[in-house]
Amino acid sequence: MLAPYRLDIIENCQICRVRPARLFCSLFPKTLQAFDAIKCVTPYPKGAVLFVEGQMPSGIFVLCTGRVKMSASASDGKMLVVRIAEPGEVLGLSATMSGKAYELTAETAEPCLINFVKRDYFLPFLKGHPDACFKVAEQLSEKYRVACDEARWLGLKTTADQRLAKLLLDWSRQNLECGKTERCLQLTLTQEEIAQLIGTTRMTVIRTFAAFKKQHILEGKGNTLVILNKSALMEIAGLEPNRVN
Repeated sequence: MLAPYRLDIIENCQICRVRPARLFCSLFPKTLQAFDAIKCVTPYPKGAVLFVEGQMPSGIFVLCTGRVKMSASASDGKMLVVRIAEPGEVLGLSATMSGKAYELTAETAEPCLINFVKRDYFLPFLKGHPDACFKVAEQLSEKYRVACDEARWLGLKTTADQRLAKLLLDWSRQNLECGKTERCLQLTLTQEEIAQLIGTTRMTVIRTFAAFKKQHILEGKGNTLVILNKSALMEIAGLEPNRVN
């Protein structure tokens, strides 16, 4: 059924069509039934804060639809966007497992549907369902791999053009995985937040977008971008076709 923010509410994980393709959600039927019994499904508007950096963990947030900005606080008090969480991710997992404070702040970048499970329920659930424990280990391992890849990419001598091209290609791939059009991107981040993600300045992002449009690689208006030449983006990013498809 449709809920506020035009989100399709799926209260039963066992009938979710995209579940088998998601790392944590592809659990055994009995495990899914047990998970359904302890979760709370909630639609969130854009700009809702799920948890705050330094807050003790209340539980996990399984992102069903939408995207979530993960930010860290800088020494000057500003919040820096470090990554964007995509559907299928379990947010707050490492903090919930360790009992230590959340490492980042999570804020919805667009309307989201999220399953929340209290820590007091989640830990006993894992003890009783070994397949869920393996999925948690896989999720944590995947996050570590992605963090290493991002650190390696930002640490290399890459240009802002290359980093922005790779970001757009990543978003295109994620759209395809979610059943959306891969060439049409809805930007939910500001130019400043995009700059933070790729380690550059807002003015550089503006200039790079303008250059891509002038070269007929992109076109768009407002928050909508259309990729006209995916091959050109791949060439700029220096990626092989099988790295982004």
